[in-house]
Amino acid sequence: RSLQNLYAQIIDDTKAKTLLCGSTQDKDIKQKFAYGGNVKASEYFGQVLAEKAKAKGIVKIVFDRAGYLYHGRVKSFADALRKGGLEF
Repeated sequence: RSLQNLYAQIIDDTKAKTLLCGSTQDKDIKQKFAYGGNVKASEYFGQVLAEKAKAKGIVKIVFDRAGYLYHGRVKSFADALRKGGLEF
């Protein structure tokens, strides 16, 4: 999380391999939202990442908020991931 954007990765810790990554700076999100540092952009980003994860067969994840408080953008992102079908 930064002041202007939100970043996320889905990593397989057993193989030390990044399976998926994205941010609010991706083209499709940037076109829809001029500013990536708000709740609406993070919610949409969560929906997009959940769709990509489900397409790769990823259903269960561990959500690491990296010490950030669970409110605002972080909460809306997590809620969108859950709504998209990911379990954590």
